[in-house]
Amino acid sequence: MYERLLDKNVSPSEDFIKKYLGTESYHNLLELEKYLNAHYDLKKEIKFPFGNSYGWGYKYSHKSSHLCYAFFESGAFTITLQLGDSCVAAVNKILPDLSAKANELWKNRYHCGKQGGWIHYRVISPDELSDIFSLIAAKKKAAK
Repeated sequence: MYERLLDKNVSPSEDFIKKYLGTESYHNLLELEKYLNAHYDLKKEIKFPFGNSYGWGYKYSHKSSHLCYAFFESGAFTITLQLGDSCVAAVNKILPDLSAKANELWKNRYHCGKQGGWIHYRVISPDELSDIFSLIAAKKKAAK
């Protein structure tokens, strides 16, 4: 159902991304960008990283510090976050305030380092953005 854009040779236009995500998911993506712009010196790049299964997405960075990826899907997008060992205490502190979905993703993360790891959070409703905002803030304190 949530197919990704896997043709590495065809970089999608903004209009195509908007149609592919659908109205609600595209609106959620814009809300993510609004938050990131308000709190960080945001740099946005379209990328096809990590091999053929992730597909096209936006890489969001604060100056030279990577914040997250948003991978485009039909009807949704998935946020990929690397929360390293230095973030673990901050993530554990906010877990009680996050959704059951976020807690499950953290519990089952792809481990990296001693305690950190990668999570892949598919955003399908606007309510889930608060989890994403909190996790990004745990990774990198707001600059603005």
